[in-house]
Amino acid sequence: MYSFMNDYSEGAHPRILNALLETNLEQTQGYGEDIYCQKAAELIRQRIGRTDLAIHFLSGGTQTNLTALSAFLRPYEAAIAADTGHILVHETGAIEATGHKVISIPGSDGKINPQRIQVALEIHKDEHMVKPKLVYISNPTEIGTIYHKSELEELSRFCNKNNLYLYIDGARLGSALCSPENDLSLADLGVLADAFYIGGTKNGALLGEALVISNDALKEDFRFHLKQKGAMLAKGRVLGIQFLELFKDDLYFDLAKHANTMADRLQNAFCNQGFQLLTHSATNQIFPILPDSLIGKMQKKYSFSVWSKIDQTHSVVRFVTSWATPEEAVINFIEDLKNLTK
Repeated sequence: MYSFMNDYSEGAHPRILNALLETNLEQTQGYGEDIYCQKAAELIRQRIGRTDLAIHFLSGGTQTNLTALSAFLRPYEAAIAADTGHILVHETGAIEATGHKVISIPGSDGKINPQRIQVALEIHKDEHMVKPKLVYISNPTEIGTIYHKSELEELSRFCNKNNLYLYIDGARLGSALCSPENDLSLADLGVLADAFYIGGTKNGALLGEALVISNDALKEDFRFHLKQKGAMLAKGRVLGIQFLELFKDDLYFDLAKHANTMADRLQNAFCNQGFQLLTHSATNQIFPILPDSLIGKMQKKYSFSVWSKIDQTHSVVRFVTSWATPEEAVINFIEDLKNLTK
């Protein structure tokens, strides 16, 4: 049984494990103030091209989202997200548990635009309702699509004009940046977003996300929020060492490119067999629409997610490839797919 369920089934890239082992008995400062966290943060600043960024390392995506959004928002303020947004659908109400409502708006291919955000602003018009203050997007989206530079520039201008923060969930940011259809860079994100994070958990790290805060108004006392939310690790070095390894060369991007390449081969195989897609994905998540009878046959040898029903006999499934997906596993699956659809 080979799994295409997610991109965190494997442990970590061997270089990361070796780095952790080689530094294991060193004594360092705690709580993210060690030399490895400092060096990793500096490397990320260099990649983005800004020396004034605040960078914090946290253990996971949901923890990053709830810590950041609860810090950035006042008690009566809310976040706006697409109806497929991770903070709305897949985080067990984590944002609401911090006291902040998530306002759902319709997405198109998982993405939102200023016109739909404007509707939410017009509905939430006075102090009898929560006040929209932050726009949440993920790149790539929950259904594998990506934001292009022009789209992000438009969102950024709109947010600036309407006194809203723009926050980008980057759990799979490497996959988005390494997509052949992408025209955004880390430097662009450092200018266009008030804050975003660089996901490590789903791109070769054991665990860890790097939160980048560019808006000066959001930087003050953030370490207090980290501590209060249980996000400040005593052994913060574990996170710093991993991001140092990922960004001291192009390892972070090489791993994301591999995941995308494997997903593209799978997506092409489904299309070549005549199957439709829920949406075109240029990242490491793909969403073919398959007959339920075929899904049952495939599940005898492979694991993947059944995303949603399309009709009485067809469903959308999700296949996810990772930095560690062997080419052989993809080749074998494609051959099995051909045999099952003869």
